[in-house]
Amino acid sequence: MLRWLDIPPVWLAAFLALSWSQARFLSFGLSLETGVTDLVAGLLIGAGLILIVLAASEMRRQKTTIIPHLEADRLVQSGIFSKSRNPIYLGDALILTGFILYWDAVLALVLVPTFVWVIERRFVISEEDRLRRKFRADFARYEQKVRRWM
Repeated sequence: MLRWLDIPPVWLAAFLALSWSQARFLSFGLSLETGVTDLVAGLLIGAGLILIVLAASEMRRQKTTIIPHLEADRLVQSGIFSKSRNPIYLGDALILTGFILYWDAVLALVLVPTFVWVIERRFVISEEDRLRRKFRADFARYEQKVRRWM
């Protein structure tokens, strides 16, 4: 049961809850609110959602799993995966950043690099290790050609 709770959307929800709480209860009068803040927030959230949809669609098209703890059937290198090895996690980080700006949670901005660090340690490294073991030379070439985050 705990293994199924240890998935990126749960971590994203936790970081979003922390961000919202900071904005609601511990704002200390700090603000980034300008005329374009909501626009930038919306663009970041939208870009994050687009990345996630593109990645999930490509993984589905390639008939491989999207679930981090499961073994991949294929090494997906096409579509958005030709630009980033982790477009879903990148999308999550953009969504978090967008909501932090939307909620004007200035102090929560430190959660963005913290979130990326947690996701990298909890998921990315082990996923890439599994892909490296299973796809050996193909993954080595892919890793040289495509950056982890973009």
